[in-house]
Amino acid sequence: MSIFNEIVTLTKQVAASILKKEPPVSLDKSVIFDEDDKKYIVKNLTDKSIISARDKLKSEINREEDWHRIKPKSNIPTQKLYWQYAAAAFIAGILSITFFFKDSLFNNESKKPIISNLPIQPGTDKATLTLEDGTNITLTEGTKHQTQNAESNGERIVYNAKQQNKKKIVYNYLTIPRGGQFQVTLSDGTHVWLNSESQLKYPVSFTEGISRSVALIYGEAYFDVSSSKNHRNTRFQVLNKDQVVEVLGTEFNIKAYKDETNIYTTLVEGKVAISYSDKRHNLIPNQQANYNLKKNMLKISTIDVYNETSWKDGVFSFEDKSLKKIMKVLSRWYDVEVVFKNKAVENEEFIGNLRKTQNLNEILETIKNFRIIKDYKISNKTITLK
Repeated sequence: MSIFNEIVTLTKQVAASILKKEPPVSLDKSVIFDEDDKKYIVKNLTDKSIISARDKLKSEINREEDWHRIKPKSNIPTQKLYWQYAAAAFIAGILSITFFFKDSLFNNESKKPIISNLPIQPGTDKATLTLEDGTNITLTEGTKHQTQNAESNGERIVYNAKQQNKKKIVYNYLTIPRGGQFQVTLSDGTHVWLNSESQLKYPVSFTEGISRSVALIYGEAYFDVSSSKNHRNTRFQVLNKDQVVEVLGTEFNIKAYKDETNIYTTLVEGKVAISYSDKRHNLIPNQQANYNLKKNMLKISTIDVYNETSWKDGVFSFEDKSLKKIMKVLSRWYDVEVVFKNKAVENEEFIGNLRKTQNLNEILETIKNFRIIKDYKISNKTITLK
């Protein structure tokens, strides 16, 4: 990895820590900067006088003038902007959306975010729990619910670890709508984060000594699997369409939405084996398997896992993603439909981070003011990009 990419990755990690009000552990562990540099960075993040002076400087930026100065520097077919709301940690010092041209990243040519008066609110913690008898229970943020086997605080549902099913396996379904997210702790201690528009099928309790299996019916989920050592070495399996992911105890992410023809399995820690048809492949940490359902082909590549898993920590991280793909991710979270009236902008590529708590209007206004789109229109739940 180049030093440039290392700095970009570190910026994302530090920004995510700041957003969650946690110590920037990634900065402490970094070998890119020496101790004096780290102290300098921390001082610039926390010193009120420096922040005040920096804010004054940013307020004097002329958006139109800067745009015309930066635009001629771009000599690549697709304008790669850095969506660095969090590059504030090293560059601008603000925790909001800021765009950077790649050519000017180190020239400190940043922009102020624009806040809309009519914000489209982000998603919340919500899900529908379907019990074994078909009863549907609505789980929402701020409400509590308890069943015979589990209890929910409105953000996650936790199943009773002491109960063991000795007769038959009984399944529950957890369905996450568009504009929602939820977490579930299974009876074996496995922790699962579910993204918007996802559904998970799982047993109320696992049978001791038998392989633990769940099914990601559709959508995206991050699994932190309870080690097989705690369960008589029984393996944990995730079934999804024509693919089976088998683990002993690890952390990984699966993305398999209904409207996509590819399944993406990303390994963070441990080891998993992916089976499809009569084939089997192993993954090691920082690898991603891309399984094409139509072609029945699987491709393995090394990636930055942070970009694939940061959603569970409240951050969307994009790297070389087209505006079309980014808007698809955002449409699920904000529960909107996106229409591109100007097809030419669909393939504009971006790199950077977005907070999941941010209102969508900020993002749209910033794109508009950087002339990526001429305008946009919001009608009910449909956004038209012009």
